[in-house]
Amino acid sequence: MPTVADVVAELERRYPPAWAEEWDRVGLVLGEPWAPVRRVLCVVDVVPETVAEALAAGVDMIVAHHPLLLRGVSSVAPTTYKGRIVHQLIKADIALYVAHTNADVAAPGVSDALAARLGLTDLRPLQPSRPGTPAAGSGRGIGRIGRLPEPMNLGELARHAAAVLPATTVGVRAAGDPNRTVRTLAVCGGAGDSFLADATAAGVDAYLTADLRHHPAGEHLATGGPALLDATHWATERPWLDDLAAALRAAPGVETLVSDLDTDPWSVHATSPAADDKEPDREG
Repeated sequence: MPTVADVVAELERRYPPAWAEEWDRVGLVLGEPWAPVRRVLCVVDVVPETVAEALAAGVDMIVAHHPLLLRGVSSVAPTTYKGRIVHQLIKADIALYVAHTNADVAAPGVSDALAARLGLTDLRPLQPSRPGTPAAGSGRGIGRIGRLPEPMNLGELARHAAAVLPATTVGVRAAGDPNRTVRTLAVCGGAGDSFLADATAAGVDAYLTADLRHHPAGEHLATGGPALLDATHWATERPWLDDLAAALRAAPGVETLVSDLDTDPWSVHATSPAADDKEPDREG
């Protein structure tokens, strides 16, 4: 039977910890290396809801994208938010592993899965890994640039993205001329406004990412940057879990589940009557 160490070995073959950013915290967080692993749950976030899902499913290990302990803590007492999670997992003999920025830069990695949902072809990195760094080479880097199967305008692309990405309350919003023709698209799973300049330099027609902020987005558009599409953080990273699960089923041979629990914090989306009455964007 595969062990925690076997699963870790496969994860680190695909996503070496050396590829992670210096500030990141990846790798095995909880669990004995020799413990047997029959079932794994893949999640974006380690939160009470996904921990409850893991307990109900009887898994032996959680593989998460976002680190539970990214920032230092002085206590994991069960009276704290993260401490309660740690205690629950230890009591249930559930190991925890994290692949974060090392999975972001991998090829294939997080943004490849996002690009695949949108049907992009001829992929290349939005920001290639720097020469001389552990992740350099072989098409690795942050984000992906690709070509849509057929051109569509920005309004159509926003609706297409909302249809193919995991459903969330917020959905997908776009900024720019709704009738702008989009042939080339840059994508970045997770928060990607620090790569706005890279999207502009690449000369793409539009850039899809998450967590775009008011001022950076406005300044980007005002200076002639590509149109923007803003999805939720969870929705842009959830597609990668399917690739991750397939790899773990094939290599260590464990039963692998994928969490579809929407861990985006925004749970209500409302518009004013005035917004509902606005003229819809024109196409063609």
